[in-house]
Amino acid sequence: MRILFVGDIVGSPGRNAFFAMLPKLRRLKGPFDFVLVNGENSAAGRGITGKIMNEFFAAGVDGITSGNHIWDKKEFLPLLDEEPRVLRPLNYPQGVPGRGWTILTNKNGKKLGVVNIQGRVFMPLTDCPFHAMGELLSKLGDIPVFVDFHAEATSEKRVMGLYLDGRVSAIVGTHTHVQTADEEILPGGTAYISDVGMTGAFRSSIGMTYESVLPRFLTSLPAKFEVAEEDVRLNGVIVEIDDEDGRACGIERLAIRSGELGERDNEN
Repeated sequence: MRILFVGDIVGSPGRNAFFAMLPKLRRLKGPFDFVLVNGENSAAGRGITGKIMNEFFAAGVDGITSGNHIWDKKEFLPLLDEEPRVLRPLNYPQGVPGRGWTILTNKNGKKLGVVNIQGRVFMPLTDCPFHAMGELLSKLGDIPVFVDFHAEATSEKRVMGLYLDGRVSAIVGTHTHVQTADEEILPGGTAYISDVGMTGAFRSSIGMTYESVLPRFLTSLPAKFEVAEEDVRLNGVIVEIDDEDGRACGIERLAIRSGELGERDNEN
């Protein structure tokens, strides 16, 4: 089983880069059994809309994970209950909209459990992600499981990776928008990376223009951030999972500038 996961897609520059690169990635790196994206920043850098969700699915995305910004577009919240392919973090308290895990089935009948969890270090207060994962694993059955751990602290991500090693097929970090170079197969057979990075403009502050972010640091007052557009790149990983035992057998980190795949980015 081969899974493409693309990290934190930021605004229209990130979406457009993803839509342009996905067919090329399928030709050069595929085929993929499942394509997953983190879409919590896909609507102007904060949240996701129903229109954008449908654009992802039309492009061939199988599942959308998120994080703390999934709540930013209030009109989207009802869709969290209606669309099982869009996840919010598992470890929010009971009673909030949506779900934190799902089981996807592709056209060839392969199944993949997908889980979205959120860290607690330097993050909004949630229930314990470790306990939440421990309780969930028994419900997923004997299928490969892919986890998006949306968290700030590398230490928390690393400990979660070791906690889940041998119990899930892959755990990848999101949220910081800065790709780490620590991809590996852990001793128990779990693919791991602390953060897959972002898909968006890199001449920026994690996807937002320097000019719009700077006043926040100079004055400590709220400021409206604007999505940057220059030096667009795609960050993600390709994870290979053994179909027999569900153990990861490969993880490849992707960091691709717009245009690097050798064809025009606006090609369909």
